[in-house]
Amino acid sequence: MKSKKSETAEKWGLRIHLLCYVLANLVQVVLWAVLTPDHFFWPLWSIVAWGIGLAFHVWAVRSPSTLNSRH
Repeated sequence: MKSKKSETAEKWGLRIHLLCYVLANLVQVVLWAVLTPDHFFWPLWSIVAWGIGLAFHVWAVRSPSTLNSRH
């Protein structure tokens, strides 16, 4: 069973990860729109790749721990 302190730290870590994801990808989209709007939407690659990592982070924080329930 997780302590309340570790659960809170995990949730804050997830919030920070989500905030960095949104801000970094927003900056990339703005740069794309300003510099190369008539070219391929290149921020797509980081949005998708980083989104996969973020999804795994969400899954790790939100899913019940199966390791602790066995003991």
